[in-house]
Formats: sequence, structure tokens, C-alpha cells
Amino acid sequence: MNNQTLGTMIATLRKEHNMTQLQLAEKMGVTDKAVSKWERDLSCPDVDSLPRLAEIFGITVDEMLRIKEAPAPQPQENKAEKIMDIVLKAVPLAMGVTLVVSSALGSIDVYSGFTMTGIAVFCMALKSFSDKQE
Repeated sequence: MNNQTLGTMIATLRKEHNMTQLQLAEKMGVTDKAVSKWERDLSCPDVDSLPRLAEIFGITVDEMLRIKEAPAPQPQENKAEKIMDIVLKAVPLAMGVTLVVSSALGSIDVYSGFTMTGIAVFCMALKSFSDKQE
């Protein structure tokens, strides 16, 4: 019965017990229109009538009130954190590819190569550090 509203739970239980809205209304001392409103979630049964309603359906009030399980809270990762994660993965890769291609073409000097390698290593170190913080 999880993930149901109180109204859909009442409707489901009523149907499982082969009752009409009128029959349930008579047992509860309300009108069939009231039962209809409950089932369509336009209104709710009075708090004082919940024990009687639970008794009719053969369940506890606790079971009746546990109609929706809250989804487990998912950790929300900040957009900035997602972007930084991507950047810290992409920069070393881009630097490595650029370094290899430039070296193969002979179009990079030693100083630029060391600078690119340093940037790549720095990004990988930051990524490693941020992973350990989680």
C-alpha cells in the first residue's frame, strides 16, 4: 500500500472488502458523498473516525497513516561541484593529449611541456584530494 494517498488507500481497502461507498458510509455514519470525497482526496476522514475506519478494514491506524513512504534523501551534489569534477578530469586529459601530439609534431618547447605537465598533475592532485574529502 506504499506510495498511495489516504484516499486511494481507502478506495483500495474498500474494494478489497467488496464494499460499496454507500456500505462503507453506513458503517462509518457518514454519507456516500463523504466517502467519495475521501477517495478522491478532496477531503479526509475526521481524526476521531480513523480508529473505526481501520477497524472496518482490519488494519491498525498506524498502518492506515503510513500511506506514503518518504523517498530516501538523495545527496544533492552542487552544480559547481559537478562542473569542477568534470574540469579536474578533463584538463589533465586535454593537457596529456596536447603534450603527446605537440611532441610528435615537434612544435612544443621543453618549458611549455613542463608547464602543461605541471598543470595536469596539479589538477589530478586536486581531484584526488576532493575524492578523499567525500
